[in-house]
Amino acid sequence: MKNLLEPERLGLPELIAMGVGGMIGGGIFSILGIAVGISGKATPLAFALGGLIAMLAGYSYVRLALTYRDDGASFTYLQHAYPKHPNIAGIEGWIVIVGYIGTLALYAFTFGAYGSNLLGSNDPMVRMMLSTGVLLFFMVVNLRGVKSSGRTEDLIVYTKIILLSLFAIAGMRSVSSEHVFPVFDRGVSSVFIAGAMVFVGFEGFQLITNAVSVIRNPEKNVPRGIYGSIFITTIIYLSVAFVAIGSMSAGELIEAKEYALAVAAEPVMGNAGRVLIGVAALLATSSAINATAFGASRMMSHMATQKMMPSAFSFRSREHDVPVIGIVALTMLGIAFTTLNSLDTIAAFSSLTFLLVSLGVGIANFKLRKTTGAKAWIVISGITVVVVTIGLLMSYMWQNERDTLYSIGVLYSGVFVAEFAFSKRRLIFRDTKS
Repeated sequence: MKNLLEPERLGLPELIAMGVGGMIGGGIFSILGIAVGISGKATPLAFALGGLIAMLAGYSYVRLALTYRDDGASFTYLQHAYPKHPNIAGIEGWIVIVGYIGTLALYAFTFGAYGSNLLGSNDPMVRMMLSTGVLLFFMVVNLRGVKSSGRTEDLIVYTKIILLSLFAIAGMRSVSSEHVFPVFDRGVSSVFIAGAMVFVGFEGFQLITNAVSVIRNPEKNVPRGIYGSIFITTIIYLSVAFVAIGSMSAGELIEAKEYALAVAAEPVMGNAGRVLIGVAALLATSSAINATAFGASRMMSHMATQKMMPSAFSFRSREHDVPVIGIVALTMLGIAFTTLNSLDTIAAFSSLTFLLVSLGVGIANFKLRKTTGAKAWIVISGITVVVVTIGLLMSYMWQNERDTLYSIGVLYSGVFVAEFAFSKRRLIFRDTKS
């Protein structure tokens, strides 16, 4: 007889669904127009570069997740790397959570944009209502527990993979050489800048490490889940971006921006293509919201049990063992962020945040390589690529989107102040009790 107290486990199909769901929801649908605006006809190469960065970063996540098996993920890894400096792990953890709020906002923004486009509306209020509604819906889904979340993710993710594959296959015949060549029409450096900007489209694989405590056979399924989801996502991005670039001019894609892929589908399949891609976008962003809320809320709960966040976030329901307060807080903050910010700001903030987080995880893996069994040259390669990518992205924003960079700086400053204020309060409280 099944032990009712035994936690439900996630297998490889759920992990692939979680990783792909988290990545595609924030990638090709959300930021295709932004990527085209930076790298032009070389946009498919920018997504390929994003996949390479994710693979290198993923290596450190795999080694650390198998060594330190709890839901704290990057926060836990920094704790072990710097045991005498708890604020380093604390800041990393808080930045990750704020990054997850940013990606929730990105997915919800895109859901609202594609949804309102399908409805034939350009009213910003319609977009906001749809964005808010989808966040609230998946808040309820996640509050129902692990199995509900996992099964929902399976259904949504594998459906959208089929829809995107149909678009890519059907669209190959409409690709025009004049739209594809010359490839580097905006310079080789634009590929690296766009690759940095689209990194948010690959951050979803990290969610797998947040669920390591409920994964079946983690020794095999964690690396398979992470590498497999990155590989599948990269192939889909490459195919879809190539068809989009080859089917219409860069100017048309840039003008459409947040629903660029729906516009790209019209030359391929007519109005039916626009509807098909619109539905796929709704599914993609939905599954990304589902996966992000699942992983991020568990990380918040773990940090709270370590007294690195307010203790309220550690509360879990008895019936489903889910972090109720964390899920609700993430949803409310995601609603605020998607309502108050532009797509450019949300995308840039999310990409830069998860590049910084990946850098921190890479450094932790290098420091702990004797424990994790990591190969130093792979870790160093990953760190180097991430550092260069961060530098290129910040340089681009300084030259072209300085206000966005200032806004991101203010957000990071707020995170630092909040973390230090909380840690200071914790130390004072502990000293008083002793």
